[in-house]
Amino acid sequence: MPQLRWAGYLSTTGVYGDRHGAWVDETSPLAPSTKRGERRLAAETAWSTLGLPLHVFRLAGIYGPGRNQLVSILDGTAKRIVKEGRVFSRIHVEDIAGVLEASIAKPSPPRAYNVCDDEPCPPQDVIAFAAELLMRQPPPEIAFDDADLSPMARSFYAESKRVANTRIKEELGYRLIYPSYRDGLAALLATLPA
Repeated sequence: MPQLRWAGYLSTTGVYGDRHGAWVDETSPLAPSTKRGERRLAAETAWSTLGLPLHVFRLAGIYGPGRNQLVSILDGTAKRIVKEGRVFSRIHVEDIAGVLEASIAKPSPPRAYNVCDDEPCPPQDVIAFAAELLMRQPPPEIAFDDADLSPMARSFYAESKRVANTRIKEELGYRLIYPSYRDGLAALLATLPA
């Protein structure tokens, strides 16, 4: 029987916790600041004890066809919530698949990779850009303290960090298809029904 060369676990960048907008990379201390982040770190730790050729992929905010700010503007659910100093990283689903393929082609266990684009930014900027692409007025800005959000939605604003993706580029040789949310949303615009 051939030896297993690659095993993967999808985690999130929530394992780094709140860094008040500072940059993190795969060598940064893991210090989750939410229960969800703590569960992700516990899972990463458990997987690492199994003796597998493990690769951990820490995903930023995921978007793609059917799940993006263009759709939320069109269906009327978009909110431009502003919380001072909050910056997030994100990643298009096609780039997630591309990073996984690159890792399978160049296994290097045990290894963790941040999977995100090149441009972390405040979430309200992404909504404003999506509205611009659709040639619509963006929804009004809402202060975080005044926003009617579910506990899950509120938890996403509990952390602010910029996630570096140098390792996927240098070690895996991966070139992002969508290096920024602008590239990703512009491509998704073409996929919307007429």
